Amino acid sequence: MACGGLTYFISDLHLGAGYIADPRAHEMKVVRFLRSIAPTARRLFLLGDILDYWWEYRDVVPRGFTRFFGALAELADAGVEITWFKGNHDIWIFDYLPAEIGLKVHDGIMETSLDGRRFLMEHGDGVGRLPRTFRALRALFRCRPAQVMFAAIHPRWTVGFAHAWSAHSRKHGGYVPKAGAGESLVRWAAEYNASRDDDNKVDYFIFGHQHVLLDRSLPDGARVVVLGDWITRFSYAVWDGENLSKAIFNG
Repeated sequence: MACGGLTYFISDLHLGAGYIADPRAHEMKVVRFLRSIAPTARRLFLLGDILDYWWEYRDVVPRGFTRFFGALAELADAGVEITWFKGNHDIWIFDYLPAEIGLKVHDGIMETSLDGRRFLMEHGDGVGRLPRTFRALRALFRCRPAQVMFAAIHPRWTVGFAHAWSAHSRKHGGYVPKAGAGESLVRWAAEYNASRDDDNKVDYFIFGHQHVLLDRSLPDGARVVVLGDWITRFSYAVWDGENLSKAIFNG
């Protein structure tokens, strides 16, 4: 059983992305991180875009990520509670990973109490003011009939298309934080707490998606943390039951 008491938050690993120079080294760095937290972890929240692309078919699963999935399974077998939030790249996780690894999958906002403090978590692509085209794509990707039709296409076409789309977004600055990145999430968090009574205000808002490492205090004392990424920063956050801190993994 897990003997640690820490809660870890990490997002935007983008494992398998074609623009990462050495995918195996990238995966192994993530594996080293997961093994490094094993003695102290009680919970692990994966806040989306963990995989750059993933699609579960009914009877087969994509190749790759063996060492990463194995490291997650080791944590789960040791009693660590793992929650994987769907991002905009790894939306199509269904029942394979929960069943095989023993983790929970969550889509959208989660508001929960950790050690007596209220946390709100979301990948970051489903809150705040979103462009109309992005909202439309987000809805399409979650539409069951569209998923059924997509699943009918042979993987030789869909996998290549997904990676080409991701690489195109990267080439045009899709994963480079823009000026003011994260500010829309801060505004949304402030508005969210302003709508709540004092007994139900959130203490910590945790997001990914924006690829910026941000830690901002709100006027009511709440904190908004955007987790950065594992393309260039290798950043994460840790909750010890009393304090939330940010860190960089150099292992």
